[in-house]
Amino acid sequence: MHELVKQGADIIEIGIPFSDPASDGPVIQRSVERALEGGTSLADTLKLVSQFREQDSQTGIVLMGYLNPIEIMGYGQFVAAATEAGIDGVLVVDMPPAESAELRQTLHEANLDTIYLVAPTTSAIRAKAITEVCSGYLYYVSLKGVTGAALTDHESVASSINELRQLTDLPIVIGFGIKDADSAAAMGGLSDGIIIGSALVERIADMSPGKVNEPDLVRSCEVIGAARAALDGLQEDKAAS
Repeated sequence: MHELVKQGADIIEIGIPFSDPASDGPVIQRSVERALEGGTSLADTLKLVSQFREQDSQTGIVLMGYLNPIEIMGYGQFVAAATEAGIDGVLVVDMPPAESAELRQTLHEANLDTIYLVAPTTSAIRAKAITEVCSGYLYYVSLKGVTGAALTDHESVASSINELRQLTDLPIVIGFGIKDADSAAAMGGLSDGIIIGSALVERIADMSPGKVNEPDLVRSCEVIGAARAALDGLQEDKAAS
């Protein structure tokens, strides 16, 4: 996590292991399987964040995952543990806004953000409902697939982002399909930020099991550094124009 910050990450989304990650593609699903096989739980994930916070109190940390592990822990206990660990926000992939009032209120009382996804298939009515309860930032899913799929329809993404800007003043970030500096620059030019997941996880997975070392981890995080440089280049171009 510290290497991600060194490479330029402003916020780190960390996944909660769950046995049925239906919205995730094969790369993330395999990473979840590895985590579960290793016995990693929600409590372990929060412990990892706590350890990170011992050296870094500034970088945003968002927990992203599915509702089941949170329900098992209990909303009150989960939010208390997340607050103590140093979490800033929570994104529950399979929790519709209409069913999220209790958890959202509990998070709000602890000054934690509740982040939501908006997809290309989200209706205008539903998008409006989401923007009315979302806080922190709005996560726009750039394609009609699972994580790790290819991103090609830039015009459609641009149109959707413009429509969302009419509904909210929240920062809008784009995720799904961003794999390198070129796609980061393309999506960064349309939004307030970009999210890289599968491309990073795939690089980490390519390291030999049981032989992970610091140089390999640094190399796997270089995709973040390349994306950061691309985004910084966009800002420099805007400032010069």
